[in-house]
Amino acid sequence: MSDELSTVFEALRSAASGLPDIIETTSYGTPALKVGKKLLARVKDADTVVLMCPLDEKEMLLEAAPAIYFETDHYKGWPAILVRLSQIPPEELRHRLEQTWIRQAPKKLMNAWQAAKA
Repeated sequence: MSDELSTVFEALRSAASGLPDIIETTSYGTPALKVGKKLLARVKDADTVVLMCPLDEKEMLLEAAPAIYFETDHYKGWPAILVRLSQIPPEELRHRLEQTWIRQAPKKLMNAWQAAKA
């Protein structure tokens, strides 16, 4: 893995710290994070992360923060959003990754995690 991709993956790894059962893997040849068999996020390039995101939320984020969130034609109609790592505050990346984890994690795991946080 190149140093540029390592830096981006380290930011993802840091944002995911504390989330249970995170698996470090690859997706489309770049570093990625999954919970179980479900993709949470992957590195796209030296400043871009692909984050799984429901389409309705994606539209809201694209409108609300176009400096941070964007899409290319390849991702139109797909439940994933592109994130400019240089523009997103670490706490917002953490929040987005946590929300994705909540949607993607097996229900039993998610319920146990939320109960432990309460």
